[in-house]
Amino acid sequence: MSESEMQAELERLRAENAQLKSKDKGGLTLKVSEKGGLSLYGMGRFPVTLYKEQWLRILASAPEIEAFIRENDSKLKTKE
Repeated sequence: MSESEMQAELERLRAENAQLKSKDKGGLTLKVSEKGGLSLYGMGRFPVTLYKEQWLRILASAPEIEAFIRENDSKLKTKE
């Protein structure tokens, strides 16, 4: 790789990094992982990656999860 190509790649990576940093910090994003899983970004430091069937099971259980959270609200912590 020549010096000019390396410099161009460095500038491209800097621009991409700046764009990623400027995105809304509270937003959630979805991506397909290298192994074909669905990765959810924005929940914490690391993405949550599960396969399609696992996400569908969680989504189907949403009413039970919401009820459980309501019933145990006083015991559950909120991340600040």
